[in-house]
Amino acid sequence: RVMELEGLPFGLSAKPQVIKVRDWYVESFRELRELPLVESLDQEKNFTHLLGRIKQRHDFVVPMVALAVASLKEDFQSSQHSSTLWLESPDIQGFLDRFYMSRIGIRTLIGQHLALHEPQDTNIGLIDTEVSPLAVAEQAVDDARHICLRQYGAAPEVQLYGDADLRCAYVPEHLHHMLFELVKNSLRAVAERHIETDDDVTDEGDPPPVKIVIAEGNEDITIKVSDEGGGIRRSGMSKIWTYLYTTATSPLLNMSEDDIQNPPAVLAGYGYGLPLCRLYARYFGGDLQVMSMEGYGTDAYLHLSKLGTSEEPLP
Repeated sequence: RVMELEGLPFGLSAKPQVIKVRDWYVESFRELRELPLVESLDQEKNFTHLLGRIKQRHDFVVPMVALAVASLKEDFQSSQHSSTLWLESPDIQGFLDRFYMSRIGIRTLIGQHLALHEPQDTNIGLIDTEVSPLAVAEQAVDDARHICLRQYGAAPEVQLYGDADLRCAYVPEHLHHMLFELVKNSLRAVAERHIETDDDVTDEGDPPPVKIVIAEGNEDITIKVSDEGGGIRRSGMSKIWTYLYTTATSPLLNMSEDDIQNPPAVLAGYGYGLPLCRLYARYFGGDLQVMSMEGYGTDAYLHLSKLGTSEEPLP
């Protein structure tokens, strides 16, 4: 990762945020190399404390790299280059996919080790063997509607359909993150299309609800998030998986590195929601697909693998 951070194209490696992230990785690697071989319980305790410090040190890697990429985007837009060149660069997109997938893997391993020191009833480390997708979805909906209510003064209703008795083995934090991002996107689309314009809010007095359907198959548990927020243009569908692409005003360029550590909770603007959600889904053998009908709405299909036969998709 350190070598890759030092060889990025378009001058991205020279961005101060990337340099800081590289230094974090160098420091963490050095500390691990200098730690004596674990041969006793006391040494294992020291190893666990070190992992906790490393995990905390890298908490803000994603927004720091996002700030660097946003700065690169601004450089392109202010130059004579095409403003979409950085978006379409396979070097940049490939690096970010590899980098973030590797980060998910590393943090999952560290989190698993740390969580094993705090055993819970149905958990094996980070993995809850009795996760209720419906319960996680309800929590994600509450969190996303709270942000929507604060930003727009109103929040569309969300209708949930699924078996309350359905259980699966998964990392609850990963599932919550993915569902929160998908619901957040749908709420924003519906709010901006119907609440702010009062479109279709005359008879019933409410905008159309966001619908979440949870279905269990032989191989997957699939969660569909549907909205009537106007959809995405066909020409924009290929861009939704690129980092920093967003139809909202991005707050990144107005934020300092200190602000990154306490980012405001906003509905949109970072452009990392969908790409990272897909990586989280694919890490455990699932996937994320988006289908859109411009002029009507968007359906997002989140697939969670039940088989447990997939290998860790690290680069």
